[in-house]
Amino acid sequence: MKEIVAVIGSIVGIQGVLGFVGRTYSDQDWGLLQIWFHPPTPLYIALAVVGGAMALWGEAARKRA
Repeated sequence: MKEIVAVIGSIVGIQGVLGFVGRTYSDQDWGLLQIWFHPPTPLYIALAVVGGAMALWGEAARKRA
C-alpha cells in the first residue's frame, strides 16, 4: 500500500510541476491533465505540493517498515 501511495504521489506531483512550468514558460499546459480539463495555475501548484508530500510519506513509511 505504501508503494502505491508513493507512486501515485509521484505522478500527481509530476503533473502539477509540468502544468505549472508549461503555463509559466510557454502559456500552454503540459502533462496529461490538460487533455481532460484546464485547471488554474494555483491548482497546479497545489497538485505539486500534495503529490510531493504523498511521495515523501510513502517512501518514509516504506523505509520505516
